[in-house]
This record gives sequence, C-alpha cells and structure tokens, in this order.
Amino acid sequence: MVSSAASSNADAVFLDLEDAVPEDKKELALHSAVHAINHLDWTGKTVCVRVNPPLSERIEGEIGELVRRAKRLDTLLIPKVECAQDCVRIDEIVARFNSSRSQPVGLELMIETAKGLVNCESIASSSRFAESLHFGVGDFSASIGAKSVDIGMSPAAYQLTTGDGHGGHTATQLDMWMYPMMRILIAARANGLRAIDGPCGAFRDLLMSRASAVKAAAMGFDGKQVIHPGQISETNQAFLPSAEEIAYARRVVDALKLAQQSGNGAVQVDGKLVDYANVRMAERILSMRE
Repeated sequence: MVSSAASSNADAVFLDLEDAVPEDKKELALHSAVHAINHLDWTGKTVCVRVNPPLSERIEGEIGELVRRAKRLDTLLIPKVECAQDCVRIDEIVARFNSSRSQPVGLELMIETAKGLVNCESIASSSRFAESLHFGVGDFSASIGAKSVDIGMSPAAYQLTTGDGHGGHTATQLDMWMYPMMRILIAARANGLRAIDGPCGAFRDLLMSRASAVKAAAMGFDGKQVIHPGQISETNQAFLPSAEEIAYARRVVDALKLAQQSGNGAVQVDGKLVDYANVRMAERILSMRE
C-alpha cells in the first residue's frame, strides 16, 4: 500500500501511526514509516506521517524518531487537536528536533472533535510550524453523536421535510458537514493556512467521491484526503477549473483591464457587473491551473 501511494499521482501522502494501526503494532508502524520515507521514491510529493494525538504518551517519541531519522519527511499530521495548548506543546517538541534539520518539518492540524471545532480559530494561530487545517470528518461525526457509520457521508435521515398544505410532503436532503467545513475553512484562511477536507469513505463509489470533492473545491478548500488510489483522479479533476471557468475568468480579467484604460473600475461581462472583487476571484481560478 505504501509503495502504491508513493508511485501514485497524489500531491501528498501521509503514512498513519494512529487510527489505522492496532495498539500492539504501533512501534512496528513507526519504524516501517521511517524506512519507507527513507527508501522509497516519493518524487515531488509532500510526505507526511500522522502521529498519535497530542496527549498520547507516544507522541514525543514518534516526533523525535521521525524528525531526526526520516530526512525526506515534510510534515506531521496531528490528529484530534482540541485547543491551542495542544499546539503549543507539539510546537515545543517539534522545535527541539527541528533544530537538527536544514528544512524544518511543518505541522498539519486535524480538527475532528466538537471541542476542536469550537477552538479552531485559536488553534489555527497557535503554532509557528502550522501549514494547514484538516477536517477529520469521521471522528467529528462520532464526537457530535451523529447517527451514522459512513465516513464523509451526511446521514440520509438528516433532511428537511415540508408540507404542501394539502397533506403532501417533500423531503430535502441536507448536508450535515457544511457548518464545520466552512468554519475550518475560514479559520485556515484567516491565518494563512491551507484547508484540507476529510475523505469520502465510499471509495468504490466514484460518483460520490467526485461529488464530495466538487463540493469542497467549490467552497474554496485547497485539497481533500482520499483513502484509495481509485479516488485520486476524480478528486484531482474536481479541484481543477474547467475550460469554461478558465475562459470566463480570462474574459473578466481582460475586460477590466480594458475598462481601466478608459478610467472605469467596473464593466459588464456576459450581462454581469464586474469590478475588482471579480478580478480577484478570477485570478484565484486562473492560479489553480498551476
């Protein structure tokens, strides 16, 4: 699995020492992760390891072993971050071992509990090594007591039922994850961090995998976790702007440049008002081609 991940067309790969590893195999998993990082060809990928939670007895030893010995390591993914104090503690540990490296190891912070979401703004600003916030949708679902066992899927029963006044009813499926996703996204943006959505657990359902990624991309997330190589292509495509989106973004930028030459700060494009805010939005879309 690790070799497959290294040779895949994912932009980043994280090896797991937490939820995917039984307690009696965690030491073996740590040594295996170090060996894989040092001996596999990762090409241009970001290489990350998810360690155990901030209050775990293992975390200091894991960080020390990884930062000192895995020279190709780029970041550590910290699960179940719940408050700024968690980040301060991890920051101090990482700083101690980062001093021996030419390129410091960064931190990617997972928001995956109710407490973590309540504190996500302070979490996002509490670490000098922080690079991103991740939404841990599975554990978050358990944390709030959602009636579901499917990771990344909004429970089917979470819907709005309305009556038509004549005895008929219509049920509309709702998205349970929009609020935590938006709050994490805003906290990340306000602090200059990337925002990464959690995975879609239905990895053999490519339609659901793509739909989940399309939603995250539309909101403004920078990327999304996947749990199977079969999801990578659909997810990558979801985050790339379409040819139509790129063409329209170019028209917006070009139209305002032309308007500026006439002393105008706004212009009409395809029947819509375009000003400098539209240009900033269009430039974001054009930058996503890179």
